[in-house]
Formats: sequence, C-alpha cells, structure tokens
Amino acid sequence: MKLLTPVDWPDYELIDSGDYEKLERFGKYILRRPEPQAVWRKALPEKEWEQQTMAWFRRRGGVCPPSNGEGNEKGEWILHPKMPQQWFINYSYKTMKIRFRLGLTSFKHVGIFPEQAENWKYIYDSVQGISNDRRVLNLFAYTGGASLAAKAAGADVAHVDSVKQVLNWSRENMEASGLDNIRWVCEDALKFVKREVKREKRYQGIILDPPAYGRGPEGEKWILEDNIAELMDACSQILDEKDSFCVLNLYSMGFSSLIAENLIKDYFPPSAQIESGELYLQDKAERKLPLSVFARSRF
Repeated sequence: MKLLTPVDWPDYELIDSGDYEKLERFGKYILRRPEPQAVWRKALPEKEWEQQTMAWFRRRGGVCPPSNGEGNEKGEWILHPKMPQQWFINYSYKTMKIRFRLGLTSFKHVGIFPEQAENWKYIYDSVQGISNDRRVLNLFAYTGGASLAAKAAGADVAHVDSVKQVLNWSRENMEASGLDNIRWVCEDALKFVKREVKREKRYQGIILDPPAYGRGPEGEKWILEDNIAELMDACSQILDEKDSFCVLNLYSMGFSSLIAENLIKDYFPPSAQIESGELYLQDKAERKLPLSVFARSRF
C-alpha cells in the first residue's frame, strides 16, 4: 500500500492541523477551515492561527466535530480585509502547467483538493504512455484537475459532473490553463456511462472520483455503497482492455484502499501494475492528514 502526498508545489502548503481544523496556504492566502479527520491537537497555539488566517470558515453554530463523515455543513467565511473572494494558483509537472481559479464556497470547499495532485501526475504519465487513441472519461469531475492533467498530456477528454455551476468553473480552469476542447457533460454519471455502453463507445482512460452521497441534475440519488458496483461494471464495458488505465478515488471514511483495489481487480482485466493506498497532506509538524483512498492500474 502506498502513502502519497504532493511535493514541490510552491502554491500550496498545509501549515497546521488538529482539533477538527486545518490551516492551509493557497498561493499567498492562508485559510482556516473544518477537517473531520484532524482528531489530534494543533501544533501551533490559537494565537498563531488567528494571526495567520486571512479567511476562516465557521460552521453555523460554531466550531465543533462534524456530524457526518463528509463534513459538508453550510457555514460562512470570515474574511480579512485584504482577502479576495476569488484568486488563482498554479500547478506544474514535467511539461504540464495548469492553473486553477479558487473561490470561497458556502460548503467550505475552495475548488481544489490538493492531495489529488498525485493522481494528476499518474493520469498525465498514463496518457503519455498510450500509443494510439487517447480518449479519457472523467466522472464526478468537479472543477477538473484530472481533466486538465489528461488534456495537457494530449487526451481527448469527456468531463462529466451533475452540477452546471461546477462545469462552468471547470471551463474557467481550462481557459486559464491555455487548454481547449474538453467535452463538458452535465449529467448523472451512472446514466451517462450506461448510455455510452449502448453506443459501444470505448475509452483508453477512466477516472472515477465519486462522493459518498450525491444527486444528479434530475434528482438522481447516488449512494456509494449501493451504486459503486453497478458503475464499475458499466465502466468495464467501455474501457479498452489494452493500452489503457483506470483511477478510482474514494473519500468515504468507511472505505479502505483495499476495497478500491478489489473493485478494480473484480471489474477490469488482470494487471501487474495495480497500486493502491492513501493520499494525505503533511503539516509542518509532520503529522499526516489522510484525505482519500485510491486504486489505479494500467492495462
């Protein structure tokens, strides 16, 4: 099992974590927001957190341990006078140079999950290693970090998400990164893949980043435990058996990387290159903050 964290990223830093919060730097701005996995004590005193923070997300009702694994309760941002609502950061790897527009949302998110940089690298290298067609499908694609990585490597990318505003955000990131021609699809992921099966479409890369719970654009209910097997089965019917890759990332606190690995082994061709593990961020006190589990393979 691998433990992976982003390195050599000047525009991102986890400064401290603990007491169900994390203190992060995105570019030149330092944010304080809830983190359900940070159950230990903070390394820095409260005074230092207050002095460094330029934007603080407070849940309605104050700071407390989250009531669910997602930690997606609504709240509000308390801003320093010089803190903007939106700004940009950069990420680079080899010849890939991508740019993200960040923003302060009412659900604590800012438009990027920094730990996913390790998957972006894997996606970029996997696409570069494909010799012929390079069609990549990104499901539950959010603001498009994985889509940008695949596109930067030369892939023909279909980006699927159920929230139109998020698709617009993804398009901004594509344009800011100097890329173009990503196909945007606002649809329920499972419905889309089933339709691709009927159309006999084929992809050389499939990226899945499903939430624990979610809703499609027409109210379709997504529950990870109930729907992941059906989605994996459908994906297995549209992924080429050779010269292809798959990435499965899971945020549910109830799922381990072994579950992700077993899902890929069960539904896709045998592969000697399968790997699984956890993605984490490390703060300055060298505590490792686990944020997701993954399994990925090249065929």
